[in-house]
Amino acid sequence: MEWMTLAGTGLGAAVGIGSTLLADRARWRRDTVQQSRQERKEIYVACLTTFRQAREAMRAVANGDHPQEAAALDAAVREAFRTSGCNEARETARISVSPPMASVISDAYLTLRKVRDVLAAGNTLASSPYQEAREAHTQALRAAREAMRRDLDRRV
Repeated sequence: MEWMTLAGTGLGAAVGIGSTLLADRARWRRDTVQQSRQERKEIYVACLTTFRQAREAMRAVANGDHPQEAAALDAAVREAFRTSGCNEARETARISVSPPMASVISDAYLTLRKVRDVLAAGNTLASSPYQEAREAHTQALRAAREAMRRDLDRRV
């Protein structure tokens, strides 16, 4: 009878250890998914915020109180874009998120560069080229936000 007791104890211990390992594995997976989602959310917010700040900085330069020579305006708009951190935010996204999401973010970035080029060329905020570039950027940002929401809502 001693071997039956020993076998029962061993089986009980194995079941206990197995269930603990399974529970720990499930908890680890859930925590990993939540951490990944939070990291992606932070990257998305950083991209959208940086893109917004860049556009506002370029608008401020283009809407300046003092008329500027074409070369000075071009340099000031490009400087506002360069110092905004858009390149860094885009590169972070490109190496940290899925290729489809990186593509959506790159599309928004490229439309922002088009806004930069239009303003640097001396177009005013009321000009047709600026309005078209701004609308394209707005649409790209809208598409990016929708894709980001879908990505953050998906169950992994």
